[in-house]
Amino acid sequence: MFKFLGPARIAGQEGIDLLLERENPADEEKGYVPSYDYAMVLQGTNTKIGGICLRIGDNENIYYGGHIGYGVDEAHRGQSFAAKACRLLGPLARAHGVRELVITCNPENTASRRTCENLGARLVNEVDLPEDNEMYLEGERRKCRYLWRLEE
Repeated sequence: MFKFLGPARIAGQEGIDLLLERENPADEEKGYVPSYDYAMVLQGTNTKIGGICLRIGDNENIYYGGHIGYGVDEAHRGQSFAAKACRLLGPLARAHGVRELVITCNPENTASRRTCENLGARLVNEVDLPEDNEMYLEGERRKCRYLWRLEE
């Protein structure tokens, strides 16, 4: 039985904090693993500037979609907030016994690729999405798969 361990607020030191929005139980029918949805907020405030999701578990959806998904509002891009948010989630992932996280992005998404590189993640491969994958059905076709090893 999966136990959620996430704090309601994860305080950062570089301009952002994370606020827990939802704990999502696994949905085996859809192939979803348990996950956390956090809002990225300006440090010390509740002003939302983006969001980040941490998925705990491994399956085909994680292979293509990754353990982490993030988005930063356009007005706040260019400040490495996605990488900072990923680093803030590292201890929570480790608390669940996770030592390596897959992060995926579209090949043309240079900002997301830079985020992965900023984290020290290694590009593993670029893969075609299966035709029955949710992202494929939304118009996406390929994913870059990065592996981020968490430091102790």
